[in-house]
Amino acid sequence: MIYLEAESIENKMASEDPQANAESEEQQKKQKENKARAKKFLLRTAGIFGVVGSGFIVYTFGSSSVDEQGNKIPDEFDNDPPVVQHFRRAYQYFKDYRQMIIEPTSPKLLPDPLKEPYYQPPYTLVLELKNVLLHPEWSLETGWRFKKRAGIDNLFQQLAPLYEIVIFTAETGMTAFPLIDSMDPHGFISYRLFRDATRYTEGHHVKDISCLNRDPARVVIVDCNREAFKLQPYNGLAIKKWDGNSEDRGLYDLASFLKTVAVSGVGDVRTVLENYSLEEDPLDAFKRRQTQLEQEEQQRLEELSQLSKRQTLSLGSITSRLWPRSKQQ
Repeated sequence: MIYLEAESIENKMASEDPQANAESEEQQKKQKENKARAKKFLLRTAGIFGVVGSGFIVYTFGSSSVDEQGNKIPDEFDNDPPVVQHFRRAYQYFKDYRQMIIEPTSPKLLPDPLKEPYYQPPYTLVLELKNVLLHPEWSLETGWRFKKRAGIDNLFQQLAPLYEIVIFTAETGMTAFPLIDSMDPHGFISYRLFRDATRYTEGHHVKDISCLNRDPARVVIVDCNREAFKLQPYNGLAIKKWDGNSEDRGLYDLASFLKTVAVSGVGDVRTVLENYSLEEDPLDAFKRRQTQLEQEEQQRLEELSQLSKRQTLSLGSITSRLWPRSKQQ
C-alpha cells in the first residue's frame, strides 16, 4: 500500500513538472544513441580484426612449402592464380589437420609380429592406463599424482609369456610416457600407443584394433569404458572403473581370467569375451562361474569316488560267493 501511494505521488510530480520530464526523455535518448554508436564501433573493430586475422591465416598456411635450402617445393596448386593458391593450400592444410585428429596416425600402429628365432607371444593384450592401472589424485600439498593399482607387477609377470602387452591410452604421450616408465621398470610392456593413435568419433577416442597389425581373433582390449572399443565390441573386456581403493583386487582377478584364456589355447578370444559382454562386472562373473565349475568338478569326483567304493563292495561280495569261507580257511 505504501509502494502504491509513493508511485502515485511520483507520477503526480512528474505530470506537474513537464520541463523535467522532457529533459529526462532527452537524456534517455542520448544514452541509447551512445550505446548504438559503441555497438557499431565494436562490430566494425571485430570485423576488421576478423578480416586481417583470416588474411594472415590464409597467407601463413597457404604459402608454398620450402625445403632445407629454402627452395620452393612444387605442388598441385602451382598452376592456380596466386590468391587461389593460398586459399586452396590453407584449406588442404586444415583438412589434413582435421583428418589427423580424427583418424589414427597410421594404418599399422604396431610393427609386424616377430619371426623365429625371436619369440612372439600368441596373444596381444591392449590395456588402458587411466582408471585401469593408475588413478589420478589431487591435493593442495602435492597437486596431481597417479596412484599405482595393486597387482600391476603380478599382472605383467603372469601374462608377459602369453601376451604381447600394449598400453593404448586416450591420454597424450607427454602425460602418459613418464607414467609408463615409472610403472614398468622391468620392461614387460612391448609397445605404447597414445591419443593420436585413436579414431575420434562421436566425441569419443576409439581404439580401432583393425589398425593394430595383429590378428583380431587373438587381441583382447581391457578398458573401463565400453565406448573405447565400440568398433570391435567382442574384442573388449569392460572392467569396473578403479576409484583408487587400496584394497582392490581387480588386477589379480584380471590376470587369472586372461591366463585361463591363454592356457586354454582359445582360437578366437571373441567367442569367450562375447559371453561377458553384457556383464556389469565381467571379472566377478568369471569368478562365480569358476567357483561353480569347481563345485561341479568336486561333486563329480565325489560321485566317482562313491561309485568306486560301491564297485569295490560289489567285487568283494562276488569274491565271497566264489570262495566260501570254509575254503578260504
